[in-house]
Amino acid sequence: MDPAIKRFLPKTLLGRTLAILITPLAVVQLVSAIVFYDTHWGKIMDRLAQGVAGDISMIVHLLPPEATPETREQVFELFAASKDMIVTFQAGAILAASGRRPRNWVEESLDDALAERLARPFAIDALSHPRLVTIGVQLSDGVLRTLVPRKRLFSSTAIAFGLWTVGSSLILLGIAVVFMRNQVKPIRRLAQAAENFGKGRDNLRFKPEGAREVRQAAAAFQAMRERIQRQIAQRTAMLSGVSHDLRTPLARMKLQLEMLAPSEGVAELKADVAEMERMLEEYLAFARGEGIEAPAPLDLGLLLEDAAQAARREGRPVTVRTEGDLVIPVRPSAIRRAVANVMSNALRHGHKVEAVARRDDDWIEITVDDDGPGVPPESREDVFRPFYRLDPSRNPETGGVGLGLAIVRDILRGHGGDATLEGSPLGGVRARLRLPV
Repeated sequence: MDPAIKRFLPKTLLGRTLAILITPLAVVQLVSAIVFYDTHWGKIMDRLAQGVAGDISMIVHLLPPEATPETREQVFELFAASKDMIVTFQAGAILAASGRRPRNWVEESLDDALAERLARPFAIDALSHPRLVTIGVQLSDGVLRTLVPRKRLFSSTAIAFGLWTVGSSLILLGIAVVFMRNQVKPIRRLAQAAENFGKGRDNLRFKPEGAREVRQAAAAFQAMRERIQRQIAQRTAMLSGVSHDLRTPLARMKLQLEMLAPSEGVAELKADVAEMERMLEEYLAFARGEGIEAPAPLDLGLLLEDAAQAARREGRPVTVRTEGDLVIPVRPSAIRRAVANVMSNALRHGHKVEAVARRDDDWIEITVDDDGPGVPPESREDVFRPFYRLDPSRNPETGGVGLGLAIVRDILRGHGGDATLEGSPLGGVRARLRLPV
């Protein structure tokens, strides 16, 4: 389809469905109106005009120049009684020339009929009186004026037909709008339920409804949601078991190391065990993804303030600025972990940290800037990959195991948002977190 045409098409299902219904209805109504006015109503108007022109022609033929005033009065009274016409005669008058052309179909029909029936000059005045049309005919000894009611020249079937077509179309259109709105509502609810599930906000009141195809799509969505939730629950249970099984031998190792005499080798083993515990927690947190936590309202502004206060207690300068209403339903523990990871990265690599949270239409955006060495542009996507580290060593003093930012992006995308890195005005790196409202 031509892009120029697509710009004018409705964007919603309701709008396009109504356009499909209205377009043929409007075409049918237009064709019916054209056929009606061109054939039925036009012929009726021509016949009414012919009848009036025939009556005037008869009057002219019944009044020869030698007719007496009494004869004229008798003829005028006869036509007034039988034809509902008011006829007068102005002896010696001359019909004024009128350069005005017919303005509507009634005047055109009457003008054609009079030109066909009369071989004399005539003039039509349809403006002087709201209910009468004045017709003047030039005779040899004066001007014959006839007042004809407009109802003799106009058929009310046109108004009735117009009201019927327009009224019936509006009624049918109203019924179609109500019906289609009811059909579109289940689709909108299904889309909203899918969006809420993608943002981690489960909708327990959703149920299949609407047409059969919509119910099938809703049932398929529910089945998919249950499979995903069951898979998450099974993975979480498995990870809990793995965590317990791994922590037990680590605890035994720590206990045995504590019972050994202090030496350089024992201290190194203790450090290795502690590093293994930390790595285990990082792996489990990444694999778990906080997917089973129930959503709850959380003020992101207060969350940033809490993180900043914790950093200030350690003597680190952190500035926080919030704008607008920042309360949204999220998985609180997951979001706290994501913000904590970003703040810890900024504090680890920089001396000055600035955090800003603002609401932008349907999104809430959190930016965390630092004045550290930054991240090369070519590596700003790689750092979100699991186990990727800019520092190739495994020294815990220079970073973790490469899962911090991967966990952040996983949590943000699990809420329907995203996390990105870019250059900071402070000279380091800016972490941008976006969450849908």
